Amino acid sequence: MNADPNNTSTVAACGMSHAPGNGLSSLRLGVVGALFAIAAALAGSLHPAHAQAVQQEVQSAPSFVDNFSNFDRSRWFVSDGWTNGAHQNCTWSKDLVRLSDGVLSLGFEKRKLKDREFACAEIQTKQRYGYGVYEARMKTGTGSGLNAAFFSYIGPQDKQPWDEIDFEVLTKDPSKVQVNSYIQGKPKNGKLVDVEGGADKGFNDYGFVWEKDRLRWYLNGKLVHEVTNPDELPTHSQKIFFSLWGSDKLTNWMGAFVDPGSKVTMEVKRVAFTALGQPCQFPESLACSISNSN
Repeated sequence: MNADPNNTSTVAACGMSHAPGNGLSSLRLGVVGALFAIAAALAGSLHPAHAQAVQQEVQSAPSFVDNFSNFDRSRWFVSDGWTNGAHQNCTWSKDLVRLSDGVLSLGFEKRKLKDREFACAEIQTKQRYGYGVYEARMKTGTGSGLNAAFFSYIGPQDKQPWDEIDFEVLTKDPSKVQVNSYIQGKPKNGKLVDVEGGADKGFNDYGFVWEKDRLRWYLNGKLVHEVTNPDELPTHSQKIFFSLWGSDKLTNWMGAFVDPGSKVTMEVKRVAFTALGQPCQFPESLACSISNSN
């Protein structure tokens, strides 16, 4: 991901902060297809620093709900003017992040920006969040070679190990969503989950519950994946991201890229974080229906 938007000294570096050589989340996106395929082979011993971090309390910004009645620039940083490396065929553009009638849209379109023929969109929170319930209500467009993602991430540019929790709709097949996590930059527990009716046909609720001793993914209120191995659980506070981007190189994972011919959008109606132990913030929230025992 990009350098910390709260640190004004890093603004000039934002254009290169996604470079694969920096080991940032851009690298995650660039190699995720290959890593996902060999995830079992990459599972190894826990890094000592990560093991020590398990003993530390994960800090968190406060709970929030954003229904996108307006765009809260104190909460969100918009990526603009750079790419995530050679694998990505689009340049982040703030012009493709738009708000209308309580729906935030992130776009992908054919428009030359810098050295890329396409433009795409990403936002991220300025604050970091810890244990709790993360949820988003969203819908995606379709297109081979595109990725519509809701995830949390922290990494080396924040002087932290690379931890991440994912929902990724590979829009070549919107009937499924990929859930995954990264510990020390290595993919763990990847799984494709069916999206009844399709991620593109209507809004679906995607949520994960991150606790010290387990991680659970939910789709429309239904538990679809769970991890309890302590060596495969994130231990560092993370930022929340939404992104829509394309690649003409990661064909084994995302499918062969095909120019969609018109703008593709990812729409988000709501995103929320509810810290563990806090009351649920809206009736449909996962925090209202789950507990530490289910």
